[in-house]
Amino acid sequence: MDLKGFYKADEARYDNSEVMFQRCGRSGVLLPKISLGFWHNFGGVDPYERSRAITHYAFDHGITHFDLANNYGPPYGSAEETMGRLMVDDFKPYRDELFISSKAGYDMWPGPYGCWGSRKYLMSSLDQSLKRMNLDYVDLFYSHRFDPNTPIEETLQALVDIVRQGKALYVGISNWPLEPLRKGAEYLKAHDVPLLIYQGKLNMLHREPIEQGIVDYCAEQGIGFISFSPLAQGLLTDRYLNGVPTDSRMAKGKFLKQEQLTPELLAYLNRLNGIASSRQETLAEMALAWVLHQPGITSVLVGASSVAQLEKNIRCISAQPFGDEEI
Repeated sequence: MDLKGFYKADEARYDNSEVMFQRCGRSGVLLPKISLGFWHNFGGVDPYERSRAITHYAFDHGITHFDLANNYGPPYGSAEETMGRLMVDDFKPYRDELFISSKAGYDMWPGPYGCWGSRKYLMSSLDQSLKRMNLDYVDLFYSHRFDPNTPIEETLQALVDIVRQGKALYVGISNWPLEPLRKGAEYLKAHDVPLLIYQGKLNMLHREPIEQGIVDYCAEQGIGFISFSPLAQGLLTDRYLNGVPTDSRMAKGKFLKQEQLTPELLAYLNRLNGIASSRQETLAEMALAWVLHQPGITSVLVGASSVAQLEKNIRCISAQPFGDEEI
């Protein structure tokens, strides 16, 4: 049965707003503490109806922020194409309730203008992204990584002009080191397009944004921080506590390698799982709660391969605070 046009969002989707939403830095934007990332599970190789079911459940439970990038898939661009189909089939009536982000910076197309941080690449990429997603604008556009070979002013001025052209409402920076981040935030503020948010990899096993001072800098400057890979691509779940499932991300070996699961790490994960059990939580819930309760964190990006997985992850919003002193 074709469900096009049949989706009606749950009228109770904002009943938990006081708990679900958090202000992004010193902006007017409120983001859900749990945001839905399209990095995995929404590409052309994935079942479209499953993607629909996951996004329906997310929005019905107050998740208004969908995070994408130009090369999410696989293949490249296909996650944005899925978003475009979702807009046509389901979400067009709710466009003004959604906060949709995309990015450019990593490899996208062949040749010298399909990667990094040039004005040529960023602007061309966003134009392509808007077409794929059937959008007139994105709410947030990121420079996906720092380009050491392009003048920083060129990258930043492209972000400024993208906002002035009405193709994005806000801009963000992802994966930039601290000093370029400082320069970037200062440049954007001086050009009346303040940096809304920084996206960085932060989880219990990877704490560099805290250790390098990025989280503190963002908090001081009123810049939001959103964590990607808060579950370390599944390591901080019960998925690998008893071996490597044949259908798992680690078994496929692209981003998560089996050699990462050392005996020492496995022992640590089992210890964390024991602590989570004593809190009557899953390891994933506790790991997400750890990120969310770090000072300066606005939201965590979670992926989901099923509605059941997303439902479990959302529970972290009501989880008790968890600090390093408990480890």
